[in-house]
Amino acid sequence: MAGKILIVEDEMKIARTVRLYLEQSGFQVTTVHDGALAMPAFRHERPDLVILDLLLPHMDGWEICRQIRRESDVPIIMLTARDQETDRIVGLELGADDYITKPFSPREVVARVRAILRRVRGALQPLLIIRAGDVVVDLERREASVAGRPLELTPTEFDLLAVLASHPGQVFTRLQLLDQLQGSAYAGYERVIDQHIKNLRAKLGDDAHNPRYIATVYGVGYKFLLEEAAHA
Repeated sequence: MAGKILIVEDEMKIARTVRLYLEQSGFQVTTVHDGALAMPAFRHERPDLVILDLLLPHMDGWEICRQIRRESDVPIIMLTARDQETDRIVGLELGADDYITKPFSPREVVARVRAILRRVRGALQPLLIIRAGDVVVDLERREASVAGRPLELTPTEFDLLAVLASHPGQVFTRLQLLDQLQGSAYAGYERVIDQHIKNLRAKLGDDAHNPRYIATVYGVGYKFLLEEAAHA
């Protein structure tokens, strides 16, 4: 399970603490404290995951995230004191996989690193049938059901359910969902996702105000609820 982690963090105490907890959990850790050193370290170390501060000397975390995404889909966790909703949205839109605000629990950081690596490594295996609680999505036959009841879904609704159910607990912005469904996304069109979610909820028998399957993350997007999910 362990792997190589690159920490880009200019606060020495925070970097030492996160490194200590990760190394105690079996991870190999490289730390840099200057934004200008992040990309050389990334290219040299080829980490399995990057923990990235945003407010760094010489190159900020936003630009580092952009440059990493031009070269790699390695998971990125943003670890920052910036806690505004717009900061979280921008971070996710740039391609970050998770966003943790300071102060934080180092044990939680380790838990999130493990969860993301489990998801990424699991995604490397071909997944033909997704089971998330009593929702089943057969990707090969393009059939879906809930509690054994077949669902009559449009192609977009089927793909939307497959994306959400295959990443339970992960929050997707509307633009990320558009990109997953269409291979491209444009600001201004993201609200069409809301109508597809509404239709999908109706066919699942889900309640937007007391959801069992698809929860709205206000100001951000949607996620499939983790508690009921289990992949086969």
